[in-house]
Amino acid sequence: MDFATSFTIDVLKALGSFAGYGVGIIILTIIVRAALWPLGVSQQRSMRMMQKLQPKMKAIQERYKNDPQTMQRKMMDFYKEHKFNPMAGCFPLLVQMPIFILLYSALMSPQFIQLAGDSQFLFIKRLDSTLKTSAGISQDGVLGVSKYDTFMTGKAAKVYLKDEVLDNVKITKPNKAIEVQGELVPGQPVDFKVSLDNLNLKFSQLDSIQKAEIDVTDLQTKETETLTFERKGGILVATTPTKEVKTAFHYDVLILIILFGLTMLASQKAMMSMTKGQEMDEAQKAMQKSMNTFMPIMLMFTFVIIPIPAGVLLYLISSNVFQVLQTIAINKQLEMEEHKKAEVISDDDIKNAKKIQAKE
Repeated sequence: MDFATSFTIDVLKALGSFAGYGVGIIILTIIVRAALWPLGVSQQRSMRMMQKLQPKMKAIQERYKNDPQTMQRKMMDFYKEHKFNPMAGCFPLLVQMPIFILLYSALMSPQFIQLAGDSQFLFIKRLDSTLKTSAGISQDGVLGVSKYDTFMTGKAAKVYLKDEVLDNVKITKPNKAIEVQGELVPGQPVDFKVSLDNLNLKFSQLDSIQKAEIDVTDLQTKETETLTFERKGGILVATTPTKEVKTAFHYDVLILIILFGLTMLASQKAMMSMTKGQEMDEAQKAMQKSMNTFMPIMLMFTFVIIPIPAGVLLYLISSNVFQVLQTIAINKQLEMEEHKKAEVISDDDIKNAKKIQAKE
């Protein structure tokens, strides 16, 4: 997963270099959803077939409701007769889930926060901001902290050896490489340590390390400071002044949460438009209406409680908008296919009728 997350971040970095990271997230979302387009077609085709076969399936279930084994056998025969797999609609969702988790992990990762967390996009002030969070000012010489904050290093360090200086020395596991010595008290200097083993260097080079310049990021305030670590035995140590930061409410993130709810509602309505004209009992209608209404509300409420960065919300909104457009486009495509099949069947019926008349 670390490799996949790093690869995703590299892709975002490439996209963001010419379009900005906000646009980069949207472009990456489009690329991923476009690659999954065939699965979307398969899913909607399966849903349409399910809707058409629903009355006959319901009749079988009603007829053999007192004989479950016979009902199951008849249903399997029915599926084979119509070449229908009831699980086909679930497969695309299963394939999409790991991709969603990967993108979510990448946008939530400390590497992305350090790379593009303070980027702006439209009304979004920072892509790493959550609804209620602390925000520090990077590279001002003072680290803004709260009492229980956690930290990570950058992916690379500038290392000073006895005879040379090495740039971009890789730091292994940046989110675990740094430790706080003693108690973290906002307003008082904080001591950090990094083990030499976290630097990807040869043993001979490790022995000659004098000091290193390493970026340190507070994962709560999103502030980054470049600290000079001096060598003490087998570790590197640094001390930096701190100041207490207060929690702020980000209305731009609240707007994103609302937009997510609205776009999710639109996506659900687009999917439900496929069921128009299909027979449904009152219980099914009531259930679908409740799901369409409460699911967006529940997720919005969840995002208020659980801190979700603005960049992740931007991805979710972009994905919902794409889903709406994809559903409409695929639905029209399937309607055209069905219309052409109906025309072919009609032509065949006319030909067969003419043959019968000719024989008579």
